[in-house]
Amino acid sequence: MSKILSNRRVSKDFYLMRAEHANGARMGQFYLLRAWKHYPVLSRPVSVFDADGATLSFLYKVVGRGTEIFSGLEAGGEIELRGPLGNPFPDVTGKVAMVGGGAGVAPFYLAAKQLKAGHPQCRVDAYLGFSDDAFLVDDYRQVADRVLVNVKGFVTDEIEPAGYDHILTCGPEAMMRALYEKCERAGLAEKLYVSMEKRMACGVGACFVCSCKTRDGNKKTCKDGPVFKGTAVFG
Repeated sequence: MSKILSNRRVSKDFYLMRAEHANGARMGQFYLLRAWKHYPVLSRPVSVFDADGATLSFLYKVVGRGTEIFSGLEAGGEIELRGPLGNPFPDVTGKVAMVGGGAGVAPFYLAAKQLKAGHPQCRVDAYLGFSDDAFLVDDYRQVADRVLVNVKGFVTDEIEPAGYDHILTCGPEAMMRALYEKCERAGLAEKLYVSMEKRMACGVGACFVCSCKTRDGNKKTCKDGPVFKGTAVFG
């Protein structure tokens, strides 16, 4: 069990939780979180928002009973964390765009932070899409070179793929598909990496709850992903 250091509300439906937990989490990976014994049956997969080796932070949206329980946890309490799980975003350099929508903005704080730390010459632009009020924008400005915010619109309208060496995205599948199609029209589909959001059970590839269709057949999002080449999923 890990000690909760803070758990604060950052918008109407989103919370940011920080806990003590030794880790080597990489950008785009996730943990299975659990704060109950019997019900709900399954733990909840949540992307890593931030990590420093001794603590972890998770940005989550309250959408059901599990995340509702998380929202009621207080500093000093405990939570079970299992991970890090899944394949991270690639360690790229050059000019990088990160495009997130809704809960899909979560992995890009750590992604920007780790890319800039490993490649100081790397330029990171964060495109953040929100269906309601924007949140944590100032935090993203601390780790990215530029932050562009779109509220209640289409964040994919803000980006010109030709301006980047690599594009990383996470969010609603329709949003990521639209971004892939925009990249494809520009002949730049190979630049895109997508992080798929699926319901998960085991988190380690032992079941097929999180099955994802790719051009190479069905893949397990938790083990083969959650990060895939855009061409593998949408091509």
